[in-house]
Amino acid sequence: MKRLPDIAGPRPRILFVGINPSLRSAEVGHHFAGRGNPFWRLLHAAGLTPVLLSPEDDRRLPEFRLALTNLCPRPTRSAAELTRAEMDRGRRALRRRILLLGPRVVAFVGLGLYQFFFGLRASGGAGDKSERIGTARVFVVPNPSGLNAAFPGFRHKLVWFVALQQLAPPGRSG
Repeated sequence: MKRLPDIAGPRPRILFVGINPSLRSAEVGHHFAGRGNPFWRLLHAAGLTPVLLSPEDDRRLPEFRLALTNLCPRPTRSAAELTRAEMDRGRRALRRRILLLGPRVVAFVGLGLYQFFFGLRASGGAGDKSERIGTARVFVVPNPSGLNAAFPGFRHKLVWFVALQQLAPPGRSG
């Protein structure tokens, strides 16, 4: 099974952090490649990318000052298959990557991932958070999976991707 590389350019405006790649993503070698996963449509509909990208276009993200990484590199059918040791190692490595990349905003893809990273039991929902990682702001977007019962439809998820775009619009530097 392939490990997906991080996708990042210098000083991204937003670094998206997923928990780990799906088996489908690992199989095809591209992020958010699950059939029916709306991640790429959400980016475009929210104005985060000026063109609609597909999973095969994931390496174009730096053109738009966007970056993508995962807490754990090992692909699984479900994040529940990850061990606590893997996740703890991933948290330490992720913190180092964030400090090295220096994004304006770290966008955790999923509330559970954000809660794990900061060791929180409850933290409200999606949106802008008070925590910082280095100088980066922290934001939570809903997991785009169709299995996400808290945000069942495209429009329920889109609200948060639009809010993220407003926090870190494409034209603003720094």
